Amino acid sequence: MRVFILAGEPSGDRLGGALMAGLRHLVPEVGFEGVGGTEMAAQGLESLFPMEELSVMGLAEILPKYAHLKRRIRQTAEAALTAQPDVMITIDSPDFSLRVAKLVKARSEIRTVHYVAPTVWAWRPGRAQKMARVIDQVLALFPFEPPYMEAAGMRSDFVGHPVVAEPEPTQADATRFRDAYDLGKRPILLVLPGSRRGEVGRLAQPFGAALRLFLRNGPDWQVVIPAAGPVADLVKDVTQDWPGAPIILDPREEQPEQAAMSKRGAFAAANLALAASGTVSLELAAARTPMVIAYRFNTLTWILIKRMMRIDTVTLVNLVSSSRVVPECLGPDCRGDLIAKTLQRTYDDPGTQERAMALTMERLGQGGEPPGLRAARAVLDGLQAST
Repeated sequence: MRVFILAGEPSGDRLGGALMAGLRHLVPEVGFEGVGGTEMAAQGLESLFPMEELSVMGLAEILPKYAHLKRRIRQTAEAALTAQPDVMITIDSPDFSLRVAKLVKARSEIRTVHYVAPTVWAWRPGRAQKMARVIDQVLALFPFEPPYMEAAGMRSDFVGHPVVAEPEPTQADATRFRDAYDLGKRPILLVLPGSRRGEVGRLAQPFGAALRLFLRNGPDWQVVIPAAGPVADLVKDVTQDWPGAPIILDPREEQPEQAAMSKRGAFAAANLALAASGTVSLELAAARTPMVIAYRFNTLTWILIKRMMRIDTVTLVNLVSSSRVVPECLGPDCRGDLIAKTLQRTYDDPGTQERAMALTMERLGQGGEPPGLRAARAVLDGLQAST
């Protein structure tokens, strides 16, 4: 069996590595070609070019590098056409992936699978119809996504979210973390201001203001900030005047395995969390840490988002659990005073979120087959059904 597979960023590389491992488990003689990073290389992929060339091509950088990106798209499509694989699997990064798929579909009947469904349930539903022109099957991370893809004419399989494949935070992790920082039984407030420079910059002021108000009421909180490596220096800079003598976990200062253990311990030990909107809510749910989600946009972006949004919550725990128990302070409500009051209400009644967090993890596949193996089974089943 021959598989052409491509990813454009680290999160896609992790998904790709797990999927490749699943395929190798089910079909030992499988061979891979395509584009990926270290996780996919560990499964036998020799990347056409460094994946990092695509990872840096965000919205801010796209224009000056557009010509180079177009060359890489053409190069990747030509490589896929030359390989004539049994299936081509594209992973997330739609600006790159779907353009490659379009070129391949225009000149071949190669079966195409896309891993990570577009968020058409949140905004821009027309993306599904556009994707259906070049994609045969979609592997979805969330259980509510397949009907949207199938309505557009694609096969879609829910394969589970990668968060359920991560080691589950334990009480031993929590104890180890508290001992490492001599925290005893002090309550811990996790603060997670995002993984991108823009969001860290926007959230630093309201988050800091919220802490100054919230920490006045006691008890003797310890603030812990698990920083993402690319923004760790910025986090250290913008939190210098924050109260609570924050402990900043910088993953660059430890080996990857140790850094992951430290973060897991912090999540397990925390009594409460204030976090930017994003997949971090699922990590907090895995640790059963009560949370408040907050996010600030510039005014024009917020106006556009409000007009385009098709949902009444942005928090994945709320969406997956079909509840609205995780409170949000978004847009104009992302203010220090409102966030502080919401933190206090959540701390006073932490059990409100307990059932929703457990249900979220259950619905995302916790306790079942690893998502990579489920994804591999779905790919093989789709191939068999199409012949």
